[in-house]
Amino acid sequence: MDLISTHEKREELRRILQTRPFARAEKKARFLEFVIDQTLRGNADKLNEYVIGIEIYERGKDFDPQVDPIVRVQAHQIRGLLQKYYEGDGKDNPLRLELPAGHYIPEFRRMIPLEAVVEPAAAPAARRSGWTDPRNVLLAILVVTCATVGTLWYRAREPGSSSRTPQTVALSSDLQWFWQPFLPPARSPLIVIPVHPLLRAAHGGDSAKTLSNGRLIPKESLPEFLDTIHFRELEKFYFVPSTTDFTAVGETIGLVRLLDLLGKVNQAPQVMPSRLVDFEEIKSRNTILLGGNQAWSGRIFVDPEGFHFYRGVIRNKNPRTGEQPVYKPEFDPITNNLTRDYALILMLPNEKKDERILLIYGIYTQGSQAAIEYVTAVEHLAELRRALIAGSSDKKTMPRLFQALIETTVENWVPGKSKLIGVRAVPDPS
Repeated sequence: MDLISTHEKREELRRILQTRPFARAEKKARFLEFVIDQTLRGNADKLNEYVIGIEIYERGKDFDPQVDPIVRVQAHQIRGLLQKYYEGDGKDNPLRLELPAGHYIPEFRRMIPLEAVVEPAAAPAARRSGWTDPRNVLLAILVVTCATVGTLWYRAREPGSSSRTPQTVALSSDLQWFWQPFLPPARSPLIVIPVHPLLRAAHGGDSAKTLSNGRLIPKESLPEFLDTIHFRELEKFYFVPSTTDFTAVGETIGLVRLLDLLGKVNQAPQVMPSRLVDFEEIKSRNTILLGGNQAWSGRIFVDPEGFHFYRGVIRNKNPRTGEQPVYKPEFDPITNNLTRDYALILMLPNEKKDERILLIYGIYTQGSQAAIEYVTAVEHLAELRRALIAGSSDKKTMPRLFQALIETTVENWVPGKSKLIGVRAVPDPS
């Protein structure tokens, strides 16, 4: 099977859209971009006249393709433009893009053998493919992030140098009220990042025993991996279980924000992966838990009557006005991309009266990132403070312990605008 990577397909689309006929026809270019993008995302079965009419030609929900033939007409014209392109400027292209009559699913055919278009520099890597010299693509993807986190962690734990004087910045009152338990003179907090269980690609550096536990998945059943490093380098796709190696992107990005905020007050937290932390250590000091994938997260909830994270949704046992009983992530019906996520922020008591456990985690990692950004932003914490005071019995007192539910929009798997959905005061055991 001659598999064509996503990168090659997008390059062929780029060449076509740069030609004069498509550069001067915005709707035709958008038509072609849309059907290719949806096909590459695995949504080819959803492509039809109605969807294209709504998305590209801005027809209303009452659009009837039998009455309005705009999509069929445009598709016919696009086929003609593609034919002329490949008879002229595109005759030597390595790929050929076609929009077969009768449907709207684009097809790519290779016109030049793959070996003829591989760059010389890539050839040695191709010869090293298989188990002789593979690289772990997941590690490659995360290496920059991990390096950043490692640097910040080291900097956070590094003792003061005589060559520089730490510059302490007083936090504004809108930040101070929330972060006070974790600021000097309090002991530096422990920040715990989650370690997610997953199946990672096995490679030649793994032991024979690790490889023996692998699950073989045919390459052709994973087209999403076509543009990854190991698709060509690994002869077969073996996936092995890992419970020790990987944390989530949102929590990692959020960690950078937390270290920056605490660094301003010369507070250097200790950062540890959850697999190296036990519950007794958490109870012994101020602790910030990022992400819900912690084996002991559920043991820390002290107010089950409030918001509660369970089985991938956030439950609300006693909804107030304007609230829902259940909050679930939302997805685009066509692309299946995440469009809305939710997160919990919980300020809870620890063993000592003046110490806290702060949990911040979303249903997805984008929710976690949004919640961390929320609690490090002055305008958001001012909003949270007002909501907590307004919800107190006397409308004046700030509760020492509380929960907050955050909603965030998500675009292209990146969190966007955040919104405070609801707050709860948590009963104070002291």
